[in-house]
Amino acid sequence: MIKLLFSRRLFFLLALGLLFVSGCASSPPSRFYTLSSLQKADKELKGPPSNQGLMIGVGPIKFPEYLDRTEIVTRSSDNKIALSEFDLWGGSLAEDFSRVLAENLSVLLSTENVIVYPRPRSVSAKYQIIMDVIRFEGSLGGDVSLIARWSIVEGKEKKFMSVRKSTIIEPSGMQGYEAMVAAHSRALEKLSREIAEVIKALPM
Repeated sequence: MIKLLFSRRLFFLLALGLLFVSGCASSPPSRFYTLSSLQKADKELKGPPSNQGLMIGVGPIKFPEYLDRTEIVTRSSDNKIALSEFDLWGGSLAEDFSRVLAENLSVLLSTENVIVYPRPRSVSAKYQIIMDVIRFEGSLGGDVSLIARWSIVEGKEKKFMSVRKSTIIEPSGMQGYEAMVAAHSRALEKLSREIAEVIKALPM
């Protein structure tokens, strides 16, 4: 009797284990995404460095907590968001955003001297970009929204040279997360161009 009960319990545990394994095996694999920069997409834009004396500091850039996470966020209404289960950012979205913005500005301003916050104390930037990202998400097959308040501060005097708010709407054009992430990159490119144009108008 004891042997029979043990056999039944063993059979039940084995069956439960097989169901768990088969369930895991049927789950789709995770897919990882990252933002792309101008330097990768439009290499022809990058001419010989012409502003090597210009030092630009990027950051600090503040992200809302609901966005700075591994899961890609999509929005279905003003008050409702969804987190993807298998489509994920390859790292920190906030850090990826800062990195790509720095790369874009390096291309647009023709300088290699673009550093990302936190920078070494020994390095002094001519201009520093401070940003508060309000929204940076979209809907599958719809638009990506990038809303950010940003300032350009003169390094030595800590003087605010420009204070702006940018609202950028970029259509995905296609269904799927890859198309939506590509629209994220294009939206960030447009923001990078806005910032670069303001910096170009400042005293060098």
